[in-house]
Amino acid sequence: MSIGKAISHESAEGHVTGGALYTDDLVARYPGCLHAWPVQVMHAHATLDAIRADGALEVDGVVRVLTAADVPGENDTGPARHDETLFPTEVLYWGQPVAWVLAETEEAAKMGALAVEVDVTPLDAITSIEQAIAADSFHDPEPGVIARGDVDGALKRAAHQLSGELFVGGQEHFYLETHASIASVDEAGSVLVQSSTQHPTETQEIVSRVLDLPKNEVVVQSLRMGGAFGGKETQANAFAAVAAIGCRATGRPVRVRLDRARDFTISGKRHPFLGRYTVGFDDAGQVEAFDLQLFSDGGYSLDLSNPVLHRALFHADNAYFLPHARIVGRVCKTNHCSNTAFRGFGGPQGMAMIEDALDRIARARSLPAHVVRERNFYRPGHTTHYEQEVDQADRIERIWAELKQSSEFDARREAIAAFNADSTDLKRGLAITPVKFGISFTAKFFNQAGALVLVYRDGSVQVNHGGTEMGQGLHTKMLQIAAHELGIPLETVRIMPTRTDKVPNTSATAASSGTDLNGAAIRAACETIRDRLAGVAGRMLGVDPGDLTFADGRVARTDGLGDSATFAEVVDRAYFDRVQLSATGFYRTPNLHFDEKTGRGRPFHYFAYGAAVAEVEVDRFTGMYALRRVDILHDVGDSLSPLVDLGQVEGGFAQGVGWLTQEELWWAPDGRLGTVNASTYKLPTLGECPEEMHVELLPRATEPGVVHGSKAVGEPPFMLAFSVREALREAVAAFGDAPAVVELGSPATAEQVFWAIQRVAAEPAAAKEAAQ
Repeated sequence: MSIGKAISHESAEGHVTGGALYTDDLVARYPGCLHAWPVQVMHAHATLDAIRADGALEVDGVVRVLTAADVPGENDTGPARHDETLFPTEVLYWGQPVAWVLAETEEAAKMGALAVEVDVTPLDAITSIEQAIAADSFHDPEPGVIARGDVDGALKRAAHQLSGELFVGGQEHFYLETHASIASVDEAGSVLVQSSTQHPTETQEIVSRVLDLPKNEVVVQSLRMGGAFGGKETQANAFAAVAAIGCRATGRPVRVRLDRARDFTISGKRHPFLGRYTVGFDDAGQVEAFDLQLFSDGGYSLDLSNPVLHRALFHADNAYFLPHARIVGRVCKTNHCSNTAFRGFGGPQGMAMIEDALDRIARARSLPAHVVRERNFYRPGHTTHYEQEVDQADRIERIWAELKQSSEFDARREAIAAFNADSTDLKRGLAITPVKFGISFTAKFFNQAGALVLVYRDGSVQVNHGGTEMGQGLHTKMLQIAAHELGIPLETVRIMPTRTDKVPNTSATAASSGTDLNGAAIRAACETIRDRLAGVAGRMLGVDPGDLTFADGRVARTDGLGDSATFAEVVDRAYFDRVQLSATGFYRTPNLHFDEKTGRGRPFHYFAYGAAVAEVEVDRFTGMYALRRVDILHDVGDSLSPLVDLGQVEGGFAQGVGWLTQEELWWAPDGRLGTVNASTYKLPTLGECPEEMHVELLPRATEPGVVHGSKAVGEPPFMLAFSVREALREAVAAFGDAPAVVELGSPATAEQVFWAIQRVAAEPAAAKEAAQ
């Protein structure tokens, strides 16, 4: 049995030895490859008046300077709306490329880019969400809305009401491998693009567009990625397009690879969000109405900002029942790089708002925050604010109860209260938060996948599918599914690089759906082959095909009696019997529907659940803090690959902690990004990891209707990190006298924690002065 086995990542040895190849490593296979480097304009908004490339062409090694005149097709790479001019005449964000230099070496290309003269006329720029709101600068004329009930009436009727505002910052993907593409042309004039992309089909479409070629003359391959996290879902397209245009213009292979600073300035990030809300509640802290306005910073172009915003609207409830709710969202148009997909895809930003509101409710009613959260959970029979039934709603309470017990939550709360009473300069905080996350692309057509499985006469197997491997272990799970379905050892199955000429019209590997979609497609293809082979084996063994079992590399009677044959023997016989030994598989997620106009439907196939307990210790004088302990219980259904799933839970949590506590993107008022490398942008390191960490996968958690009862794991664990932010608020509150509000910036850097401490410490004095 391959399913459920705790095995290492299929490329683990290659990762640790350096043997695993990535896109840019393939440049050695392309003799005479030219290197591309961008000519950037350092203004957030300007007209492009002239480009003079003569100086660049005088640099030794420079071959060509690409401009709009070199584009044979459409000069645009926008994935959703044609609003991303590849070679622009108007600069729309700081550092936007306006031309690309091609040279024999990367160094020559850099020198050539410095020698290009660009004349611009600076224009006024919008560089913040607040400026965009004031200027009515939005990507769409109307907001997105999901509403239920009588919000205004419920707010008036509620015993209590409060309002709040929360800004949550963006986040840099900081994948280890920056954007990279290599394009080459074959003898027939067709283009092969090696691309570090999560969506080879979309990259194929964009390259086809800019070259004015039919898609069957463009092949895109994604060998593997050194991380992506959503940052290569659409944003790889432009770099592939530049390489392809350069290749067509020169007849030579062209390589594009960004260094870290250019990856920071050119590529999009997680969307910053501004939320403004009013919430009505009763004496027990039960939410009766939630009215939320969300504003995201989309940047200069639309990219994926609309679906990101809608996932924020969908997830503004997190795990809590909102009987009356109005969630309204706008995508702001600013002079920033175009923000894009990032793990959670808007869900974390939406969830941040309800978690902020519940903490304020708890303080207003002098109740423990975990009690208020628990009182507001979804229960069986509840529906979301978009009227989807919350399947397995009782799983939230089950996880919550089991985690509180295993983490000794109640006893530790008492111990922390005693510690804080005796400690003046150090305070501790403990918090538990839940996660409910919908699984499926909210764009219905993306919920499909194909696969091609090839069986060779020696019994070895090749598997092609449309998903891309970015370190998350997708290929590992696909190996396990194929081996299980055919009843053969893992080592006899090979996963091939993802290519558009093997599996066409694929969806992005995103929305946590890579395993659900591609795994089901592979299973379908393998079942077809197995059924064919069962007929052959039945004739060989004199047994009804329905009474045969494929396991451990053999085909035998289900009852274990009689003769058996090896899988390879059956395959060899099938060849001579002229039985087809390859099959395609296809899967589409069933029962999905959503009406954007009414805000009603079933956009998700199911929900993934989890909860985390975090304990922190904070220093009064510096705001510095330590993450002392973390306990996690997470629902992955029946795990296909427990080691892979544990790694995803741990990694997702750590990345979420980074977003909420220290990864601060700093933008100057003129639109310049000041955090462009690891020295200024603070990533979590080993020093920020919890001193003690316990992670468990929820047992007895089969999910019906999903491949082998498993659940998606890529994104949901990210939101477990809210437990850390809420624990910090508990610790900050301990420096005051039961403060009514604990305002904490996001990310909650040490500086933000320090100022939060100052505010809660000053609150009693301010209240005393007001009373006098």
